[in-house]
Amino acid sequence: MSIFGSSHFGLPRLKPLNSKRSHIVSVLDIGSTKVVCMIGRLTPRPESEILPGRTHSIEIIGLGHQRSRGVKNGVIADLDAAESVVRLAVDAAERMAGLTIDSLIVNVSAGRLQSDIYTGTIDLGGQEVEAADLRKVLTAAGQRSLRQDRAILHSLPTGYSLDGERGIRDPLSMYGDVLGVDMHVLTAERTALKNLELCVNRAHLSVEGMVATPYASGLSALVDDEVELGCACIDMGGGTTAISVFAEGKLVHADAVALGGHHVTTDIARGLSTRIEDAERLKVVHGSALPNASDESDIVAVPPIGEDDRDQPTHVPRALLSRIVCARIEETLELIRDRIQRSGFSPIVGKRIVLTGGASQLTGLPEAARRILARNVRVGRPLGVSGLPAAAKGAAFSTAVGLMIYPQVAELEAHSTQGGMLASLAGGNGRIARMGQWLKESF
Repeated sequence: MSIFGSSHFGLPRLKPLNSKRSHIVSVLDIGSTKVVCMIGRLTPRPESEILPGRTHSIEIIGLGHQRSRGVKNGVIADLDAAESVVRLAVDAAERMAGLTIDSLIVNVSAGRLQSDIYTGTIDLGGQEVEAADLRKVLTAAGQRSLRQDRAILHSLPTGYSLDGERGIRDPLSMYGDVLGVDMHVLTAERTALKNLELCVNRAHLSVEGMVATPYASGLSALVDDEVELGCACIDMGGGTTAISVFAEGKLVHADAVALGGHHVTTDIARGLSTRIEDAERLKVVHGSALPNASDESDIVAVPPIGEDDRDQPTHVPRALLSRIVCARIEETLELIRDRIQRSGFSPIVGKRIVLTGGASQLTGLPEAARRILARNVRVGRPLGVSGLPAAAKGAAFSTAVGLMIYPQVAELEAHSTQGGMLASLAGGNGRIARMGQWLKESF
C-alpha cells in the first residue's frame, strides 16, 4: 500500500501477528552511517517471565549491511545513491536467508518527529463500557490529531479515565458517566515519508509498515522493568540522536535531534585537517568523551589530506583530539537533557537512561552522559534475538532488531482506519458489522 494520494491516515499499517503461526519478517534500517536489512523467522513461544510481552521468538536468518550513501542526518539526500545501497543490503540478506522478499518494515528518523498527547471523551450516561464505546472514544481522540501536512506514525492510548478517575488500563465492562482516553500520537512530515517510500519502491520493494527510530530502539534495548517504571532510551546514530520515553509498558514520548557520531568525525577532520575516513579511525581508536590526565603526554599521528605519499603525518597530543570530541558530545548531551526537561516527562524518566546506537560505543560516553544528564546510564544492546553474528550484537544494531520486535506490539496501536486495536475490538463479526454499516447508511 502506498502513501501517495492516500487519505489523511494513509500510512501502510501492519496486520497483527497470528500468535499460533510462524512468520517471516524482513526489516530495513536506513541510517546515516549504515543501511541494514534483516530477515527473521518469528516462531510462536509460550508466555514466560522473560520478555513477557513477546508472543514470538525471533531468529535472524538473513543479514546484510552496507555503508550508507545518499542519507544525511536521517534524511534521503540522494535517491540514486540511497537506492543502490538499499539494493545491496537487501541482496546480501536474501542470499544469506536463501529466499526473496518483496516488502519490508522501514524505520523513520527524518520528518521532524513530533509527539503530542490528545484527549478524547464520550458520554456513557451511567452505562457499562462496551467495545463500541472504546472505538468511539479512540476515534474522537484520533480525529483531533489529523493534520494535512503530517502523517501519523504511531497512536497509542496511554491511559483511560472514567468520571475523572485517571490511570485506568482497561475500562471494558466498567460503569461510568464519562469515558476519556489520553492518546499519544507520533507524527512526521508527509514529504519525508514519501521520499523514504520512493527510495524503497525504486529498489522494487514495497513498504509494509513504518516505525519511528526511537520507538524501535527502545523496544530492543530496554528491559521490562525499565519500560514499566519509566525510562528514556537515547539512540545515538551517525546523523541523528533519537529519544524515546517509555512508562507503564508503552511509548509515551519520542523526539529526535539532528546531531550524531558523524558530527564528531567531521569536527575531527576539520580541526586536525585530515580526511573523513582517517578522522573516523582516530575517533574510534584514540577518541574519548572523557579527558584523561595522560592525554597531554600521549601523541597521536594524524594522516595528511594530500594524495602525495611523501607528505608526513602531523603529530598532535591526544588531549587536542579529546577536546574536539568532548565539545561535540557535551553539546549533544546538553541538547538531549533540555529536550527531556522540556517534554515534561523528566519525572517519569526518573534516574533511568539507556544509551544505544553506534555512537554510544565511544570511549567514556556513559561517564560523560552520567555527569551531564545527572542520571544512571547504561549502554543497551539488542535483547531477546537469536542468530545474530557477533559483529551485529552491539548497540549499533538496536534499531534493526527493534523493527523485528515491532510486529508483536503493533496491535497496541489505535488507528481509525484498518488493523490495530480498533479492528480487534470489532471482533470477528465482519459480516454483521458490514450489515450494520449498510443499515446505517441506507436508512
